[in-house]
Amino acid sequence: MDMNFRDRNEKPEAGLDAAFAALRGELAGIDTPRCVEKELLQAFAQHHAPRRRWYQALSLPQWGTAGALCSLTAVVLLLAQSPHQAVSVDGPPLVSFDNGGAFVALDSLERIEAEPDAQLVEAEVPRTALAPLGVTVSPDNAADTVRAEMLIAADGHPLAVRLTSAN
Repeated sequence: MDMNFRDRNEKPEAGLDAAFAALRGELAGIDTPRCVEKELLQAFAQHHAPRRRWYQALSLPQWGTAGALCSLTAVVLLLAQSPHQAVSVDGPPLVSFDNGGAFVALDSLERIEAEPDAQLVEAEVPRTALAPLGVTVSPDNAADTVRAEMLIAADGHPLAVRLTSAN
């Protein structure tokens, strides 16, 4: 049975050849209008529409908006879950005026101890420069200076400061 099938495929029948030749002759004389191919392709595209993937449901700007909202939600959740302490600005100043009191370190203690040629220098320091150390500054006393003793390294870098009096 397999042999007969192969023989038919290798040697087409003579009757089919004649029918195909007649069909080719008839079709050669027929000229189709220009828009037939275009209409056939449109009908085929409507009948066999491509299936959209799940990620094609949203446009590019919609995906960008969705990503931004997800990132914002993640940041809010991380901030809500992170342990944090309230930072208070009120409190006693870090530096107070004292006559002969302790120095306030401006550099690390290891650097201060390792400095072999530290010098003590008296200076007039503007009050506004000491505001980061906790000295109160108001519009009334912003132009004032403060007498300070400074511990200076050999390279001129300030290591510590002690406020002695306000002018």
